[in-house]
Amino acid sequence: MSLTQQLKEKAALSVNKHPENIREVMNKAIQELADSQLIPKALKTGDTIPKIILPNASNKLVSVQELLLDNKVILSFYRGGWCPYCNLELRALQNSQEKFKKLGAILVAISPETPDNSLSTLEKNNLSFEILSDVDNVISSAFNLTFTLPKDLVEIYNNFGINLEQSNGNKKNQLPIAATYIIDQNGTIIYDFIKEDYKERADPDKIIKNLTK
Repeated sequence: MSLTQQLKEKAALSVNKHPENIREVMNKAIQELADSQLIPKALKTGDTIPKIILPNASNKLVSVQELLLDNKVILSFYRGGWCPYCNLELRALQNSQEKFKKLGAILVAISPETPDNSLSTLEKNNLSFEILSDVDNVISSAFNLTFTLPKDLVEIYNNFGINLEQSNGNKKNQLPIAATYIIDQNGTIIYDFIKEDYKERADPDKIIKNLTK
């Protein structure tokens, strides 16, 4: 089953799982994000990425520019290991990793979670690619992807047991828009997938198609 199909099934189950008032808050937050016009300002195909040096799950600094010396980089911004849609995406990317490598690309995922929480995400999903911690969303903001969650949605997340303050190591309640990029070796974005709805992600098959262009 493709990632796109898995995400649709997960979203359908969520509709039946959550009461209408919670769904309304979630859908309202997505609409407000769309109304904010953040995506038109985000980095896209043809843009050059900023310098990226972030700690991985072992708290070792990783430079994306150094990785680009030998490979293209598939860069995936995700919300956190607490997000079931993110976990589906990360596992799908992992399953396609060998295909990406054969096409000269390696995976790097970025979230605002602390390295310790990134390590938990890596271990939970049996990931073998770099998971980088963008604490305070510095890199996400450089890509113009950072937004602040509405207070009513934060309250819902807290009731779900999702503590963003603990996950991200700050009280900002900010997340990146879930986005995927393919970066050419010269640092230029050659593919982008950016959606306000966190339930939509770049399917590995689409990434592969764009790697073969």
